[in-house]
Amino acid sequence: MLKIAQLRLAVGQPESLLPELVAQKLHIKPEQLLKWQIVHKSVDARQKTDVHFVYALALQLPPKLERSLLTNPRRRNLVQPLPPAAEAEWPEPGQACFANPPVVVGAGPAGLFAALWLARAGACPLLVERGAPVEQRVAQVQAFWQGGPLLPHSNVQFGEGGAGAFSDGKLTTNTKDRRNRLVLQVLAAAGAPPEILYLAKPHIGTDILRQVVANIRREIIALGGQVRFGCQLVGLRRESGRIKAVELAAAAGEGPNQLVPTENVILAVGHSARDTFAWLAAEKLAMQAKPFAVGVRAEHRQADLNRVQYGDFAAVLDEFGQPALPPADYKLAVHLSGGRTVYSFCMCPGGQVVSAASEAGGVVTNGMSLHARAGQNCNAALLVNVGPADFGGCEAAPLAGVEFQRQIEQAAFQLAGAAYQAPCQTVADFLAGRASRVFGRVQPSYLPGVRPADLAGCLPPFVAEALRQGLPLLAARLPLLAEPDGLLTAPETRSSSPVRLLRNPEDGQSLNLPGLYPCGEGAGYAGGIVSAAVDGIRQAENVLKQASRR
Repeated sequence: MLKIAQLRLAVGQPESLLPELVAQKLHIKPEQLLKWQIVHKSVDARQKTDVHFVYALALQLPPKLERSLLTNPRRRNLVQPLPPAAEAEWPEPGQACFANPPVVVGAGPAGLFAALWLARAGACPLLVERGAPVEQRVAQVQAFWQGGPLLPHSNVQFGEGGAGAFSDGKLTTNTKDRRNRLVLQVLAAAGAPPEILYLAKPHIGTDILRQVVANIRREIIALGGQVRFGCQLVGLRRESGRIKAVELAAAAGEGPNQLVPTENVILAVGHSARDTFAWLAAEKLAMQAKPFAVGVRAEHRQADLNRVQYGDFAAVLDEFGQPALPPADYKLAVHLSGGRTVYSFCMCPGGQVVSAASEAGGVVTNGMSLHARAGQNCNAALLVNVGPADFGGCEAAPLAGVEFQRQIEQAAFQLAGAAYQAPCQTVADFLAGRASRVFGRVQPSYLPGVRPADLAGCLPPFVAEALRQGLPLLAARLPLLAEPDGLLTAPETRSSSPVRLLRNPEDGQSLNLPGLYPCGEGAGYAGGIVSAAVDGIRQAENVLKQASRR
């Protein structure tokens, strides 16, 4: 098969025109195009007077014609052989041999993919998750957003699907790993939209992602794995310096603890498992504080962003009468003179700001979008980098960053009335250093509600000052960010883990506890759904390799 790139379609033109466009470019007859498939699709909006789609296609032509095109000097710059996909391969079923099944702790992307990989290898893993299955968890979270109680063991941070189950479901990653494509294929096979396999900026949306997560769980069980919800890791048993068993407890605190024999534990607990980090630190597990970022959620009207990014093309409709262009997004960063960086993160087009608290007495914000991204507002985190020097110096205790986050979250809780509402301020008031009293064109989407405030009452002074310096610089590139009625809701503190659980780069095991495999975003080795899933696969591979050697 051949690949042809840089095919251009005007906004509003149907994709059914692509075969005709290929025939014109290659000077062939349309019937000679035996098969075609989109392998890449993106929006080129660099020129607001010429916004268009760009495609790359895989083509199947008669063999003689393919050879002719590849040797024709006037055509070979248009086509090239379709390269083989550099993909990971699933392990051979039944290859795993364990005295006791491996245990995977945490059912976020890292844990789910680790368990799926082990299950497909015939290892019959035990997957434990302190939170609820995704169907029950959604109801619990929605009840909290409507003013119900916060469940510390099952919330936006904890439960099947991890924090990604209440997010935009982005599938972009900066990593170049052979497993990336495999992750997308698994997600598509489990019910994600097939276009995630070729979109330049793929996303699932939290509504579809929840269905996908449940389907992956069903496959793990069908392959002989076990999944236990409401079940929390509370201890590790060692023998001769190695893992010999895990101690499990009911997350709600009911019933006796249980010892489960195992020699292999993949620890994928997520970036908010602060209690787990605490007892691991007390047991002297090798870990260290790591840099992360804190800030606010910026919220604007999606229609305004579409006009800024697409110009007049924002109003063009497709053949079905729907907007022809996807809801616009942005990704920006500026470096300040003092060494700080202010940047956007986890931009959610057509989404809402949500409460992501997991501890009593603290407020945490995050962004979420459904697959359609049809909400009135868009939002993105605006973050400032922080490091050990900001919360304890070079000799900071491993959990100093956790305490730094907690202080911000508790201050925000008190500032907004101690009822899990979030403090919110207009951009104009924030830059002027005065508390907001009312909101304008942009109305907050955060549930269970916001309270007008001065965010200086909860943000560390250096974070607030960096945001005040950075916002005008970001607005020079995206004027919408300077809109006076734009909203800033605080705080965003859980963008990444404040802790890294140190592991051997050769075999993935903890530096000082063989048999324990720190994994994913919570362990400090990933940053998003795809990279976390890839790390889960990587650690499952390591478990299988060690079992084979033994």
